[in-house]
Formats: sequence, structure tokens, C-alpha cells
Amino acid sequence: MHLSSLDTVVQPVKFRVPHAARLVLPIFLLFAYVVQCVWFARTQSFTFDEPQHITTGLDNWRFDRFDLVLEHPPLGHLLPTLPIAFGNWEITLADPPKKGILGTGITDPIELATRVRLVNVALGVFLGVVLWFVTRNIFSEGAANLVLTLFAFSPSLIANFTLVTTDGVTTLMIFLAAVQLVRWRTDRSLRATLLLGMILGFLLLAKLSTPPVFCLALALILVLKPDGWEWSPRRWNWYLMFVAFGLALFVLWGGYFFHVSHLKIADGRVEMTFPNRPTFAMDSVGRIVGFMRRPLQHHLTLLIPAGEYLEGIAILVVHNQGGHKTFLLGQSAETQRLWFQPALALLKWPPVVLLLFFFGLFLLVTRKVRPKTDLVVLFLFPACFLFFQMVMSRISTGERHFLPVYPFVLLACGTTWEWARTRDEQFEGPSSGPNRSLAWLLVLAVFLNAADVLRYAPGYLSYCNVLIPNRKSYEYFSDSNLDWGQGLIALRQYEEQHPGEQIWLAYFGSVDPAVYGIRARSLDEGQKVSGTVVVGGTDLAGEYLTNPNGYRWVTKYPLKTILDHCMFVYTVPSDANLSDR
Repeated sequence: MHLSSLDTVVQPVKFRVPHAARLVLPIFLLFAYVVQCVWFARTQSFTFDEPQHITTGLDNWRFDRFDLVLEHPPLGHLLPTLPIAFGNWEITLADPPKKGILGTGITDPIELATRVRLVNVALGVFLGVVLWFVTRNIFSEGAANLVLTLFAFSPSLIANFTLVTTDGVTTLMIFLAAVQLVRWRTDRSLRATLLLGMILGFLLLAKLSTPPVFCLALALILVLKPDGWEWSPRRWNWYLMFVAFGLALFVLWGGYFFHVSHLKIADGRVEMTFPNRPTFAMDSVGRIVGFMRRPLQHHLTLLIPAGEYLEGIAILVVHNQGGHKTFLLGQSAETQRLWFQPALALLKWPPVVLLLFFFGLFLLVTRKVRPKTDLVVLFLFPACFLFFQMVMSRISTGERHFLPVYPFVLLACGTTWEWARTRDEQFEGPSSGPNRSLAWLLVLAVFLNAADVLRYAPGYLSYCNVLIPNRKSYEYFSDSNLDWGQGLIALRQYEEQHPGEQIWLAYFGSVDPAVYGIRARSLDEGQKVSGTVVVGGTDLAGEYLTNPNGYRWVTKYPLKTILDHCMFVYTVPSDANLSDR
């Protein structure tokens, strides 16, 4: 089968550097993106997952072990913690039930957060550069600038490519894998294959949700030819596939510092030993049974490179079987529903981006715009990832979990500029040239998008579209979609501005508020007090409470302000009859 039947012309994605004067706008847009990321990094307290990711990274670097947060491979831990790995920075988790940060060694949490978060910001800039070049090659330089403008003012990318989590690096690696595969298909040299294999190895090291995409990439390596698809196994690219596959596994092994584990199977149990940590055992169905002090009498022993990766997959399978609670549109469920991701994207992604994306898809499907390269291959990657997230995964809690789809959405938006650039004016005659009115309409759209996004600056994590009132956002979202514990710095500023107020705090997060100098008293679920009451959006939503309405009693009193779009400040009068509430 030849791709000519799809009305496409295959051309390699070449990263040609344009004239310096034409780089002014892209550089400015990337600078605007960095400014927003740094602003976000220095104004948002540590979110719920960050302390564990940072602690895990330091544990990896300093003690050569991988026994913390096994549901995430080490790439997203190693990279952000590199600037502090061999310094005097210390971060210690409290007792496991609270999962909080102890104040020991953390003299400046803002500086610590900035150091580790800037690494992910750099990864985001790299994604922006690759996205610009790819869009420029597929469509035009104007389309690339349009897409980069949307990129620079994307709340999801700003937030998740700043926070120390694995979502940003996963998004980057999936996009790089798709782009390099398209380049490889017209340049199947050994060097291009080795580069593709390295990227696929980093893809596996990014997150445990990437193996389906990894398998897709291997399948495409087999069947893709410069002029189409090859369905005969005898003519598949077996050698190149195994080269990429072998190098990817080697990179994966290197990400675990070339650890080798011993696998022992005996009496229906599986026992694995790992370097620098206790023995780990599972029963025959994969249920974790704990650490074994005495070795089992084994019948089979195997050496497993990067055994921690397999252990993480086993833990993830168990977690996925149990599912994870989700909350959307005021409804809580023990596991995600099929419509969870589409509905969340409609509410959390900027309306301008969604409109341009759907219109761009329409243009591609109706072939009003015929791309210069094979977008079919590129879009197989987000389709594969989203399918497994929607159908197979039961632990997706936020739009960050399907963030890898977003760069491809932006890429599709470039279709609209290409259509406006090449379409003749119908009312002014064929000699009038491109339809500049449509181009200016798109320019206006990106300005409106920027204005819409900046409404939430710098609290981009809590962004939602204009149809959702900020004061009622907790009725729609919770957790990393709204309040992930990022509002402590804003609360500290509020305390400094109101030194005489007695403040009560209901806070969702893994950080001891005292680390940021918070003086507010802790407010327990169901406890009713008078004075200034600050409740995080996740606690108001009630997703993780014993009683989902445990803090809703406070909403009957005046809402004084909202801090960082996620901390709701209420004034409860001293003469309030709390016993009747």
C-alpha cells in the first residue's frame, strides 16, 4: 500500500535553521513561555506528588537504589534532582500515613522548588522548539508561529512542564518518538535508527503508561517504507527494528544504573532481590505480600536487568485493578469513566485551542489541506496513547495523565493557518492573493487565547474555561485539576497582609504548611469554627473525605476571596450558630 493513496507526499522532517531575522518571533514566544514558567515555579508551593518524586530522585542519585515510587520509572526523578543531587539540599518525608515534608534541612522551599523545577522548564522549551520546526516543515513558518503562540500560552504545558512530576517528560518523549519515526522512514540509516532507539529507551524510562506507544513504534519500524506500508513479513525491516529495540532496552537498563536483579520462583511465589534494598516477594497472581527475611527454596532463578522496572509494572497492574477515585462535574467515582478524558479536555483546555483543533481536523478529513508529510503516522501515537488511557486505565485522575495528546492537538491547529494562507479571496478575484482577513482572524484568536489564559496567571494549574465560575470551580474539579496543594505561598502572603486574623486551614497536600511559615490552625473534617476559614478546593469537593460534605458547611458564609484560584477564604461570624449547621 502506498501513501499516495492518502494524497500525501512523504518528505523528511528537516530542522533547517531559517534566517536570523525570522527567528525573532519564535524566540520571543519561547521567552514568554519561560517567564510564565518561572513565575509559576516561584509562586506555587510544592504539590502533592512533588515531595515524593524529589525524594526518590535524591535516593536514586545518592544511594543507588530505586525502591521509592516504583510506579514511575526514574527519568522524571533523575533529571529534575540533578541540580541538587550532590549538594547540601535535604528533603525528608514524614511518617508514611501523612506523607508530609519535615522541616529539617529545608531553609528555603521556594529556592529548592525553583532549582528542581527549572529542569522541567528546559524540557518544555525543547518541546516548543521541536514543535515549531515540525509544524514549519509540515505546513509553513506562519503556521509554526501560530502553533508556538498557542504553545506559549497553554496552561497545561506551563504547569506540567514546571512541576516535578513525570507527566512533562512523558509528553516530550512521546512527541520525540513520533517525530523521529517520521524522519527515520525517509532516512533509515544506522545513525537515524540508533537515535530512534535511544529516544524509545527514554520513552520507556519516562512513565509506565508508555509501553503501548513503544510497541506501536516497533510495529511501525517493521512495516514503514519510504513510499508506503509493507505488509509482507519477509520484507519487513527486521534488522533495523531489532537494532532500535536492543538499544532501547540498553538505555532502559542504564536508567536503572545497570542494576541486575535475581528472580526466584518457588511454591507459587515470586521472589526478587534488588541491589541496595530488601528482597521483594509476590504471590502467583501478583499481589504484594511484603518483604521476606528468609530466602525461599526456589525452583528457578533468572537474572533480570532493570528488575525494578518489572516490579513497577507489577505494582501498577495491581493499582490499576483496584482503580483510583475520580471527580468531575460534581460526581465522584471509584474508577474513571469512559467519557472522563474528553469531558475534562473540553473544560480544561483553552476554547480557542479546541476550536482551531476541531476545525483543523475538519480541513484534514475533507482534504481541503493536504499536508507535505504523513500526519497519519504522527497521529497514530496520540490515538494509541489515548485509547489505552480511556479504555484500559482505571487510575487517570487529571488532564495531566493524557497531556501527551496536547502537542499533537497544537500541531493540528497549524492546519487552519495553512488553509487561510493558501485560500484565494472569493469576493475579490483570484489575483488578490491569500485571504488575509482569515489570517488576521487567526491572529486575533491567538491574542484572545493569551488573554483568556492570563486570567489565571500565575496559577495555571487551576485553569478552566470561561464557562466555569471561579467561585464554583470545586463543584467541577478537584485534585491536580484544581487544588493539588499549590496555594501555600499565596496563603502566607494573605497572613502577612492580615496579621490580626485567626485563620483556620483545611489543606489538601503532602507538605507541612509550617515549612512555608504558615501560622493557621488545622481544621479537621466536620469541625466547625468561627473566624477566617481557608479551605482548599479539593477538600471542598470532598473527593477524598469520609463525608464528601465535610467542609461544605462553610460555603453558607460569605466568600471573602480566592487565593491562587484554589484556596477559598470564608468569613464565619463569631455569633454564627454553628451547632445548627
